[in-house]
Amino acid sequence: MQTETKEGSPEMAEGGGERWCVVTGGRGFAARHLVEMLLRSQEWWVRVADLSPSIVLEPHEEDGVLGAGIRSGRAAYVSADLRNKAQVVKALNGAEVVFHMAAPDSSINNYQLHYSVNVEGTKNVIDACFECKVKRLIYTSSPSVVFDGVHGIFNGEESMPYPDKFNDSYSETKAEGEKQVMKANGRNGLLTCCIRPSSIFGPGDKLLVPSLVAAARAGKSKFIIGDGNNMYDFTYVENVAYGHVCAERTLASEVGTNKAAGQAYFITNMEPIKFWEFISLIIEGLGYERPGTKIPFSVIMPVAHAVEWTYRVFSRYGMRVPQLTPSRIRLLTCNRTFSCAKAKDQLGYEPIVTLKEGLKRTIESYSHLRAQPQRKISKASIYLGDGKIAKTVLWKDKKQTVTTLLLLAAMYYHLFSCGYTFITAMAKLLSLTALFLFIHGMLPTRILGYNIEKLQPSNFHVSEVKAQHIACSVSSSWNSAVGVIKSLCKGKDWLLFLRAICFLFVLNVLGAMSLQTTFKIGIPVFFIAFYVYEKWEDSIDNLFEDASSYILKLRSNATQKFSRN
Repeated sequence: MQTETKEGSPEMAEGGGERWCVVTGGRGFAARHLVEMLLRSQEWWVRVADLSPSIVLEPHEEDGVLGAGIRSGRAAYVSADLRNKAQVVKALNGAEVVFHMAAPDSSINNYQLHYSVNVEGTKNVIDACFECKVKRLIYTSSPSVVFDGVHGIFNGEESMPYPDKFNDSYSETKAEGEKQVMKANGRNGLLTCCIRPSSIFGPGDKLLVPSLVAAARAGKSKFIIGDGNNMYDFTYVENVAYGHVCAERTLASEVGTNKAAGQAYFITNMEPIKFWEFISLIIEGLGYERPGTKIPFSVIMPVAHAVEWTYRVFSRYGMRVPQLTPSRIRLLTCNRTFSCAKAKDQLGYEPIVTLKEGLKRTIESYSHLRAQPQRKISKASIYLGDGKIAKTVLWKDKKQTVTTLLLLAAMYYHLFSCGYTFITAMAKLLSLTALFLFIHGMLPTRILGYNIEKLQPSNFHVSEVKAQHIACSVSSSWNSAVGVIKSLCKGKDWLLFLRAICFLFVLNVLGAMSLQTTFKIGIPVFFIAFYVYEKWEDSIDNLFEDASSYILKLRSNATQKFSRN
């Protein structure tokens, strides 16, 4: 649906005694939720201001509160570029309150763009508020205005100073805009305050979840940058909208006291969580494998600097902005949690949606990005138990496969190539294992900045449940073998007979070899055979079936000849 901007004509807003508010950047992620919350409150006529010449509603908006608001006149759209003061004045004319949420994409590190919108655009908004006699201005800032890009923040408070050096141009220009809004408080009857929502997520987000899914589909979401223990404050988008509403109500109710006027407030879900656990919950909730492989900060950071340097050199030739930059690495590995005590005390803010419920709603809203159903499990994987062994042998986890092959090669060189018997080789292997466990137990918990994870006795403990599971697996395997013997005794399943003969032939060949030769030849054959069987499973099965049919045909011919005689 396209709605022309005439419905948002400021001249039409002044009649009838309606209370109009303006949401700049009103078609943005968080702003859409604020617009709908304001309309549901029935307190406001809402003017949505954004860059597009007209508003295009999505299907759920057409049938929702925004579509109904536009049709009834309670909502209106006006096209305005914040860098054009005349357009801003026209958008704000007749408004009592302005929620200034417009800002460029924070992932684009373009100083000129951010300065023109976040600084010069904000100045135009403030000047337009003075000219149009707006009573209250609530500015959407960012917690990044107190982040220097190096030191983590744990339970940060609003008294934290601005850093001397910012992490990126978005944070720097947001801080400049915030300063302007603070300074404007009390001038010409305008009351202002700033909201700093931390790491917004929720339905309608076009950055976080889509980028996570794209990385998962490309196989790039397997890694955890750093130790994975850094804490973060994420904020569900409805809570962000509610924080703005609380700020406006407080400013409106405190004329003469000015407790919240000229202040900044952190807004979070008040439920700090490990950053990588939050990411994992989203990825796993959409059906993808959660990150598991940790890459130390000291390893990835030099690579990020090299990538950034390469971009600076080749950007003029059209090189795309890289995702792996030092500033992003710092954001992914540091603590970023903030206290909402001030917002709770002065604004009466408390989250209206819990983190758990917010994650549930977010995951449900991205059902179209769920992982596609996996193809059926191969027979080779089933034969190998469809677990870690299958992933290793079938090269599903290449890192694990290569590590296993290197360990086997080391075992062969140190144990079997010397001509040891099986018992001697196992004794040496157990001796080396005992030595490793003893030395590992002596090590401190931290060496050169790296955490040493200690092996707990519980790692070797077999619980009663697991013991029962192992016993069931053994008995199931035994019963399967008995079933094969029963089928063979009937003398009807020639395909099974042929497979059994091949299996026993391989065992016979391996049994005739020395332990050294068996290890040297058997291990590579084992890895290659299962890999080949999985790749050409149908063809190999067809060969067995053809061979079985041929044997049956020979048997039939032989039976006919004997019957004639």
